[in-house]
Amino acid sequence: MFNLVPDIGIDLGTATVLVYVRGKGIVLREPSVVAINRDTGQIIAVGEEARRMLGRTPGNIVAVRPLREGVIADYDVTEKMLRYFLDKAGCRRFFFKPRVMVCIPAGVTGVEERAVRQATLQAGARQAHVIEEPMAAALGAGLDISEPSGSMVVDIGGGTTDVAVLSLGGIVCATSLRVGGDKFDEAIVRYIRREYNLIIGERTAEELKIEIGTAFPEATIERSTKVRGRDVITGLPRAVEMTSRHVWEAIQEPLQAVVGAVKEVLERTPPELAADLVYKGIILTGGGSLLRGMDKLLSSETELPAMLAEDPVSCVALGTGRALSMLDYLPRSGNHFRRVV
Repeated sequence: MFNLVPDIGIDLGTATVLVYVRGKGIVLREPSVVAINRDTGQIIAVGEEARRMLGRTPGNIVAVRPLREGVIADYDVTEKMLRYFLDKAGCRRFFFKPRVMVCIPAGVTGVEERAVRQATLQAGARQAHVIEEPMAAALGAGLDISEPSGSMVVDIGGGTTDVAVLSLGGIVCATSLRVGGDKFDEAIVRYIRREYNLIIGERTAEELKIEIGTAFPEATIERSTKVRGRDVITGLPRAVEMTSRHVWEAIQEPLQAVVGAVKEVLERTPPELAADLVYKGIILTGGGSLLRGMDKLLSSETELPAMLAEDPVSCVALGTGRALSMLDYLPRSGNHFRRVV
């Protein structure tokens, strides 16, 4: 009877939640934002509808992101958000509860991991499994990690960057950096305020990053656009012209942090596996890897080939789904794969 209930994989991202249902693929892709009435505690909106409210709500309504830097910042809101997404994915139609696998960053603490598992169970899962993001990203990218050969994955998400070298079905060495797309946005906000005395919101910064941002100016065409915000001195609305190079200058700090994490993992990689990476290269996954020139930057800094996965944004969600079908084969020892019933 339990086989009638499809397994579900969730990429519980800081910026976006993706839900994978076995047999259907990715059925839901929405921002991890919740709008709440401050007076009553009632949830007004979840997902895309709530994202449109960021920075635009009246005093009694606040749009919040319950996940910060890859981990749960507000347990109750996260549980309600998960319940909403599971219901929207069709779980309420089934008599039995589904098995759910959720990804977690490689460097989470035991407390942070338990919070994810308990929130998943409270949201309506029969069994809660967790898998580390680099493992899920590798599976979703179609890498054969069961072979005695090194594969390197760099997963740049909204809140974290996970870097790992995998071999024989496990993680050989890894690091998790609490730097991702959100830090890029914050850096752009600070830069524009410092250089132009203009205050913009993080949503505007994200749109600017997507439209003209670059990690490696030499590899991309120079673009420019107008950015609108509030003048620090006069308090009046104003617009300034921004170019790709300006955005590149703004995000240097988080970019160098990502490059540093990749180099650190390479320095700890055993020589035999490092030799494999010379021709296999680095696979980039996650929404942050879509920043123009990110592959060129890492290739330039490491002198290894770097390439985007086929569908970088969906890799982790697809990997959680594939991991559920491989429960008997994935390593259950160590930190790569854990389960709670």
